[in-house]
Amino acid sequence: MHHSTRRIAGLALASALAVAACSAAATPTPAPPSAQPSAVASSGGAPGSVTVGTATSGTLGVYLTGTGGMTLYILTKDSQGQSTCSGSCAQNWPPLTVAAGGSATAGAGVSGTFATLTRADGTTQVTHDGMPLYYFAGDTKAGDTNGQGTGGVWFVATPTGGGPAGGSSASPGAPSASPSDYNY
Repeated sequence: MHHSTRRIAGLALASALAVAACSAAATPTPAPPSAQPSAVASSGGAPGSVTVGTATSGTLGVYLTGTGGMTLYILTKDSQGQSTCSGSCAQNWPPLTVAAGGSATAGAGVSGTFATLTRADGTTQVTHDGMPLYYFAGDTKAGDTNGQGTGGVWFVATPTGGGPAGGSSASPGAPSASPSDYNY
């Protein structure tokens, strides 16, 4: 009996080590921006960088995406190189950020100029053609565009810059918004 107890303990230890090794080797699934407000990620670029890609919607056309294919937005109340979204606004609309010294690169089909700005909290936010980029906490998976038209000031960002996708007013399918959705 003593010998079989030792054998069971050995098997349990071996199983635990195997599970730990597999867990360490597994690639984590990116959390949605609402759970990860600082999207410091890379799609093959340098550490601290992010590659901005595109997705297509039947109603909105082609729009920008960040980490994990999550939709990127602009706030029309922002000005070139200046974010006006902080505090609870930034909790609902997490900025696309990179590590200090990091950068953004254009994926296929994306044109325009990427740069960064330093936010009031010291983080580094990515801009596209001067406009700060954000995620929406109400988007839970790639392809969600739930923030489109919110408050008449939040719109999906276009891959060519020059303004929001879907026009400058709320789209007919835009969800009704409460002030906490777009604190600015």
